[in-house]
Amino acid sequence: AGPMSRTNQTLHTDSPDLPECFQLSVLSWLPCVYLWLACPPYLFYLQRNNKGYIMMSILNRVKTVFGLVLWIVCWTDLFGTFHELQQGDSKPPIYFVTPLVVGMTMLLALFLIQFERLRGVQSSGILFIFWFLSVLCAIVPFRSKILQSEISDKLRFTTFYFYFSLIAAELILSCFNEKPPLFSNIDTDPNPCPQSTAGFLSTMTFWWFTSMAIKGYKNPLEAKDLWSLNKRDSSEVVVPKLLREWEVEQAKKDDVCFSSGESNHVGGESSPEEVEVLLSKQKDPQKPSFLRSLIKAFGPYFLIGSAFKLLQDLITFVNPQLLKLLISFTKQKGAPTWWGYALAFLMFFAAFLQTLILHQHFQYCFVTGMRLRTSIIGAIYRKSLIITNAAKRTSTVGEIVNLMSVDAQRFMDLTTFLNMLWSAPLQIILALYFLWQNLGPSVLAGVAVMILLIPLNAAIAVRTRAYQVEQMQYKDARIKLMNEILNGIKVLKLYAWESSFKEKVLEIRQKELNVLRKTAYLGALSTMAWTSAPFLVALTTFAVYVTVDKNNILDAEKAFVSLSLFNILRFPLNMLPQVISSIVQASVSLKRIQDFLSHDELDPESVNRTNTATDSSVTVVNGKFTWAKRDPPALHNINLMVPQGSLLAVVGHVGCGKSSLVSALLGEMEKMEGDISIQGSVAYVPQQAWIQNATLRDNILFGKAYNEHKYHCCLDACALTQDLEVLPGGDLTEIGEKGINLSGGQRQRVSLARALYNEADVYLLDDPLSAVDAHVAKHIFDQVIGPEGALQGKTRILVTHGISFLPQVDNIVVMVEGRVSEMGSYQELLKQNGAFAEFLRNYSLEDIIEEDEALIDEEENFPDDALSNHTDMVDNEPVVNEAKRQFIRQISIISGDLENPKSRSVRKRLCSERKHAESDSEKKLPKVEKLIQAETAETGRVKSKVFWEYAKAVGPLLSLFICFLYGCQSAASIGANVWLSQWTNDAAQNVTQENVSMRVGVYAALGMAQGLLVMVSSFTLAMGNIGAARKLHYALLDNKFHTPQSFFDTTPIGRVINRFSKDIYVIDEALPSTVLMFLGTFFSSLSTMIVIVASTPIFAVVIAPLAFIYIFVQRFYVATSRQLKRLESVSRSPIYSHFSETVTGSSVIRAYCRHDAFVLMSDMKVDDNQKSYYPGIVSNRWLGVRIEFIGNCIVLFAALFAVIGKDKLNPGLVGLSVSYALLVTMSLNWMVRMTSDLESNIVAVERVREYSETKTEAPWEVEDKKPSPDWPSQGNVEFSDYSVRYREGLELVLKNLTLSVKGGEKIGIVGRTGAGKSSMTLCLFRLLEAAGGEITIDGVKISEIGLHDLRSKLTIIPQEPVLFSGSLRMNLDPFERYSDGEIWKALELSHLNKFVSNQPAKLELECSEGGENLSVGQRQLVCLARALLRKTRILILDEATAAIDLETDDLIQSTIRTQFEDCTVFTIAHRLNTIMDYTRVLVLDKGQIAEFDTPTNLLFRRGIFYGMAKDAGLAQ
Repeated sequence: AGPMSRTNQTLHTDSPDLPECFQLSVLSWLPCVYLWLACPPYLFYLQRNNKGYIMMSILNRVKTVFGLVLWIVCWTDLFGTFHELQQGDSKPPIYFVTPLVVGMTMLLALFLIQFERLRGVQSSGILFIFWFLSVLCAIVPFRSKILQSEISDKLRFTTFYFYFSLIAAELILSCFNEKPPLFSNIDTDPNPCPQSTAGFLSTMTFWWFTSMAIKGYKNPLEAKDLWSLNKRDSSEVVVPKLLREWEVEQAKKDDVCFSSGESNHVGGESSPEEVEVLLSKQKDPQKPSFLRSLIKAFGPYFLIGSAFKLLQDLITFVNPQLLKLLISFTKQKGAPTWWGYALAFLMFFAAFLQTLILHQHFQYCFVTGMRLRTSIIGAIYRKSLIITNAAKRTSTVGEIVNLMSVDAQRFMDLTTFLNMLWSAPLQIILALYFLWQNLGPSVLAGVAVMILLIPLNAAIAVRTRAYQVEQMQYKDARIKLMNEILNGIKVLKLYAWESSFKEKVLEIRQKELNVLRKTAYLGALSTMAWTSAPFLVALTTFAVYVTVDKNNILDAEKAFVSLSLFNILRFPLNMLPQVISSIVQASVSLKRIQDFLSHDELDPESVNRTNTATDSSVTVVNGKFTWAKRDPPALHNINLMVPQGSLLAVVGHVGCGKSSLVSALLGEMEKMEGDISIQGSVAYVPQQAWIQNATLRDNILFGKAYNEHKYHCCLDACALTQDLEVLPGGDLTEIGEKGINLSGGQRQRVSLARALYNEADVYLLDDPLSAVDAHVAKHIFDQVIGPEGALQGKTRILVTHGISFLPQVDNIVVMVEGRVSEMGSYQELLKQNGAFAEFLRNYSLEDIIEEDEALIDEEENFPDDALSNHTDMVDNEPVVNEAKRQFIRQISIISGDLENPKSRSVRKRLCSERKHAESDSEKKLPKVEKLIQAETAETGRVKSKVFWEYAKAVGPLLSLFICFLYGCQSAASIGANVWLSQWTNDAAQNVTQENVSMRVGVYAALGMAQGLLVMVSSFTLAMGNIGAARKLHYALLDNKFHTPQSFFDTTPIGRVINRFSKDIYVIDEALPSTVLMFLGTFFSSLSTMIVIVASTPIFAVVIAPLAFIYIFVQRFYVATSRQLKRLESVSRSPIYSHFSETVTGSSVIRAYCRHDAFVLMSDMKVDDNQKSYYPGIVSNRWLGVRIEFIGNCIVLFAALFAVIGKDKLNPGLVGLSVSYALLVTMSLNWMVRMTSDLESNIVAVERVREYSETKTEAPWEVEDKKPSPDWPSQGNVEFSDYSVRYREGLELVLKNLTLSVKGGEKIGIVGRTGAGKSSMTLCLFRLLEAAGGEITIDGVKISEIGLHDLRSKLTIIPQEPVLFSGSLRMNLDPFERYSDGEIWKALELSHLNKFVSNQPAKLELECSEGGENLSVGQRQLVCLARALLRKTRILILDEATAAIDLETDDLIQSTIRTQFEDCTVFTIAHRLNTIMDYTRVLVLDKGQIAEFDTPTNLLFRRGIFYGMAKDAGLAQ
């Protein structure tokens, strides 16, 4: 029979069969060829990666035996053929070749089974694919053998059955896993990642992740549930890999520099000009390229992913071809049904394969990205510990942290897209090739439309980017303003300035929303372009195709195959611009990182630590040091010899280089000439104590082992023992960032204790006594530093301002402008009568006493918002361990009401609290609970109530209308495609030419309608979202301005700011786009189902089970991935906070040689973060594979049902339903992602609502109780039986005060810390509401009038001067009530006019945040000017503690005496000399009036006041 009849026998029968020759050759050889090709590279790979061998297991033995039997079977076949040859029955050569080849291949497989066992492979992909192919190819002969009626060839018949059953068995066995290799590190790991032991199938389908999905579904995941990171992704493997390559790169550069004949170490002599010239000469092209080192380190692994991508791109184009065959199959009436089934299953199989390969590619890319991030963070961290100070100055801590967070993140994002660079053009070329085959040159019309749309999209993208930048600026301005408002909320309340600032915020917010609206217009346009693109392309192509030539008939094959090809085209065309822009961003980041990593490093050899020749332990000879090579030297010709064990004091005026000297000794400065040597180890106490975010004990131990006796001695010496009694957890109290819950003095003492505990040989103490009170300073000097202290016998270099200690030191160095002006003992220097004597004369003794007096109160001067950052770091964790929560609460009890600058007795309160807690802990606890709640992190599902809240904010009717619009748009799109399928059916009935124009017209109209509807709907949606954002923000802002002060005392500011920044950002930007995508994908999935059900109604049966699986998978995924995202964001901030902490403390870390330990800590934090990020990536892959499998099932069923009902269906409908099914996978996948994002983002609405509904204070204005405009005219103040407490459930702070003050009296209020002095002022302003009794001012009860009416009639000069960023004028007069003349008058009286008139901007002088650009004294004077402007009858002066210098203080006092002489003045005094001439003095003790009389009478009575005056040296 000829070849023709062959094809008939195969294709056109109902039971097809392949000829035997074909069966024996092609089918048998296919698997063999594959295995022999795959083997060499695989063996090479196994040679390189040895995981240790696996013990022989039953599984392995069975596989081996089966392999042997297979080999025997094949050779039996061969010998059988030889035997027949001897019988004279000659067979074709194929009967010899095939058994031989197959037999050899079985031997190879056998060898691989054993070789893999020895190399520790637990499950082999190569062999699995081989067995799978073998079974696949053997099915055909198996079927034909069954169909044969009489058996001609007994031998081959039996061997074949043997062969078939054995390969089937091998296939099943290869699905199972071997045990892990011996001696592997798996067993040591508490919670290993199952991926390392997962089999081939499990790896391909990400089945190994299922256990976590189930765990996450049952109850919210916690950090302890996460798997440890794979060794190969951890910092200890990844970072050194990159650093090695980077060192190689840097070495290259150095070689080039030296070979070019110029050393790049420019000698100390050459002038800066010469240096410039030399540098410019060296502009050789060889800069060390960070990119090259990245590629070398991570390129190979990434390429595996690229290979997967190539495969996937090719498989993508199989389905449109199969669709073509399927449509032509439905046209042929007589074709055998098995064709259709084969096509349907082939479509399914191709799609499924594509899914698996695509997700493998993503997995490789994401893991590469993850490694990039780890290694870049590691490299930056290590570098930041050793860069010079000059380099550190070029970038702020914030910028370096940005390198870590933003730029490393960009690389991570880029890796996922990088392959699109070559894959997109490839896909476009392939698609065009197939389209050309299909429709000929008319394709070009469609392509032209696509290309025209690109610049449109690009233009939109550029504008959007510009708007985003603009919006970011407004957002930053708003957050900055909010931050200041919340930090200064107390001052705003005292001055009644809230409404002015509220206007300012709303003004910025309005601008922000306007930009958002513009972005929304653009967004609607681009959405339209994006959805209409495929349609427009199809329209132009088809229209051109049918009009060009009369004979061109648009039939179903051409139309639907082209449609599915156009859909493939859509993705790469849209991705390309994105990829390119993300590459541009990454290249900017690359340059920034590269510059940072190329900074100069400190020279570790600049301080000689080995010199033992001299007897002095610190020697500097002819030292000349600078902070940066370009700067003038900060220290010159320094000569120092510090004998072993002596105490050297360094004194001098501010800025004369005392601290620089210490830095030079540490090797922190650039040494220009001379040399330094230090014998032995160094301990260093910096001027600004550096405290880590760790327990107090860890801060002191600093990596040394704990020795109880030594530790307690250190604490005693540094006077820390009493402080520990106050801290809630003793020395295990967790200290917040930058030591926020310690006072300045405590921080300094902890820093000193650290040095003391570390037992070094040389101690460098940079002014450790400035921050502590005088008596503590004395204690520390005696116990630690001085001749009798714990450090006697060590070499000590002490920088100091305290003159009182100088007589006790061995030597004194006096520094003047960076040189040593004189050196010697105290007596010698006094005799010389030089700079030192001058220095002493400046600080006369009274000043010293004043200073001490001033210092006493500094200790209690806590930051207002203690711990805010700290709590915020903890508050995202759903379950913070109880102890920590308890601690935060206690700290806040303290920080909330005691250690605000209104000092109150801490110890007393805490003791009483303890007594209560012991006696009736049950009653007490609920109240403590309420103070600072750990912020609730939502777990579990989001309540539908929240969605309803959001819909209400959008507007219920508008929400319905939006859904209606989306429905219409889907209807239009279905309509267009149904019309197309009708049009293609014309071809079958040959009614073509007449109605072409009608067909094209209606098709175009429907498509255009869809485009317009898309635009309208997305725009309406955006408007609704912006309206909601406005409402929600307004409610939040309004509520926060009306919230009582107690709320701000108990809530960390960071938390409130978070609502204004993060949550509002989500509501502004993330939520609208998520909602848009969600609605889009939801309606497109819905329309797919409708189309398929309409064309093949039986499909409805399948929908239910598929939907069930879909929802099932989706719930598992959403629960797990949401919690993983939370864990990831919780573990991210410690990386950055630890990093910024390290950067600020790098000199301390280096001084104590703790460099390596800190690198390790950072690596651990990064690994912890990646530990929750990695399952996050995998969860997406896991979801992808499962959802796409459902999508593929839909394709399969759509095709199958089309085949079954082909007699009733026309080809157009088949094309329609299957091409829709091919699209559905994408939208199903996105729909789950969007549901998940929607749930994460909608939480923001809930969080904002929660803070918009907190309890508010009394109304600002009470209409019917308004006092007269000139009230208070006299200024009489009366307290009658007045008591007050800070918050419900706390004790009274003031108990039954009764006193009356006549108008114009000057009252001084004094008392020990915590006696309730500041509380009195707060009561006058009603920041605290009365617990009993009344205050009346000029006969008006203050509790009855509006808060603003009250507060605007009183004036306070607060203890801490608070300025807001803005012009000076705004700071004095935010409501613009006064003329320039009045303001200048006030400035003159407050002695600021000289300073202000010297400024170019005059009154418009910009104050930076917190008034940083004015000195503390000037800020205090600005507050005085505010008071002078308001000039009310009652003035309250909360005297500044030690922050202010004496001069300013005198200015303020004298101004008040002259300007406010007819006003009632209350002064809370810390320095008694200011109130000695007041009318009366009120002495408070424990919240009650102890004494109240004129100063002279009180001194006479010899009571509390006399005692205080005696301490201050004002009474004998």
